[in-house]
Amino acid sequence: MFELSDKGRGVRKMFDTIAPRYDLLNRLLSFGIDRRWRRFAVSQLQVPAGGRVLDIATGTCDVALEIAARTDSSVQIVGEDFTQGMLVQGQKKLNQSPLGRRIMLVNAPCEEIPHQDSSFDAITIAFGIRNVVDREQGLREMVRILKPGGRAVILEFSNPRSRLFRSLYNFYFRRLLPAIGGLFSQRSAYQYLPDSVLEFPAQERFCALMKEAGFSAVSYTDLTFGISTVYVGDKI
Repeated sequence: MFELSDKGRGVRKMFDTIAPRYDLLNRLLSFGIDRRWRRFAVSQLQVPAGGRVLDIATGTCDVALEIAARTDSSVQIVGEDFTQGMLVQGQKKLNQSPLGRRIMLVNAPCEEIPHQDSSFDAITIAFGIRNVVDREQGLREMVRILKPGGRAVILEFSNPRSRLFRSLYNFYFRRLLPAIGGLFSQRSAYQYLPDSVLEFPAQERFCALMKEAGFSAVSYTDLTFGISTVYVGDKI
């Protein structure tokens, strides 16, 4: 059985703490653009009728619900997260949505997905892969549980390429965002966010990691001047 590292346990505790205000702060701090990013990511999926989709790091189920809204009613969706507090908030949202009955929640880490080999037609993970301590293992697990011909879509923050825009972005991200986040929730959590994004590999390097894990036809699309990036990889 996979055991979280000290860093992994710390990240899980942090997300447990901020879960009640997570949605509010996402909308506030991203000026609502995060919804557009999620919609674009889900639009990259190719899910057949009767298919199964796994949304890893499902959090409060925004992506899982978007998948339910955009796929055939016969498609089954599993939302997985290693943070119980996030799943509690997510279940509340599912209970309030007519689409919620199609979504089942599971408490598990990305590094040890509790599903059989080749059991899903598609995988999504939004703003979660940077929190996976052993990313290479997490990516290998995604390949393992995908069916041949299946697709993974990964949405993650990135660093803008434009020097001018990057300087403005970094000022907001490293100075203003933690201060605003601290007014509503735990300041250290919103200090962790820019630190974890700056530590995350550049787009080309992350694509290389996906290929090394076993994905093919790997590509990426930068969104909103490169603030976020959608990565797509298929399983042969």
